[in-house]
Amino acid sequence: MLFKVVSKDEPDGSLQLVPRDVVVAGWTGRDASAVQHHIDELAQIGVAPPSSVPLYYRVGAELVTQSNSIDVLGNNTSGEIEPLILASDEKFWLGLGSDHTDRQLETVSVAASKQICPKPIADTLWPFDEVQDHLDALLLSCRIKEGGDWVPYQQGSFASIRPIPSLIKGANLATGGALLCGTLAAIGGVRPAVDYEMVLSDPVLDRHITLTYNVRVLPMIA
Repeated sequence: MLFKVVSKDEPDGSLQLVPRDVVVAGWTGRDASAVQHHIDELAQIGVAPPSSVPLYYRVGAELVTQSNSIDVLGNNTSGEIEPLILASDEKFWLGLGSDHTDRQLETVSVAASKQICPKPIADTLWPFDEVQDHLDALLLSCRIKEGGDWVPYQQGSFASIRPIPSLIKGANLATGGALLCGTLAAIGGVRPAVDYEMVLSDPVLDRHITLTYNVRVLPMIA
């Protein structure tokens, strides 16, 4: 995969990296009571509680894609905006990704629900050390298209997610690794959509990364 590297100190460059170990961190909310409330809500619809908090799910590296279109099976999937960390030669990079998930399968197995869907990621990265001193100021926003209009779906800052360095450590992220770091609550509830626009903003350095993609729903054939 080819990424554009945007640095505050150096001219824009590029990075060639093919992730070989992909981890999706779940239950990463910083507010423990809010996480437990969400666990209790999901339990009421049949989703088993996590064995630990946070939890690190392994998924196939082939699921990570820079394509702006993905195919999914059935109409019960939805995306989740998440910080993305890539590890290359002992250097970390910050990007943006979507943990697209099958919500129906999630009631059977959270791990399986994550493995079944592609994981779109943006093609731009920032050096992690350039943002490490103001991580909580970074903003995430996601819009989906409903009825032909773009509507807010997720919005918040890194301050609502566990500190990224602790997630990197918990995932044992090493060279060639990719980590999706958890997400924000959905405005109006989690629901399917076919068009997504996601933005990672850095108000301190005045820059942003954008990820847009659409979903093609494949029919469920019995």
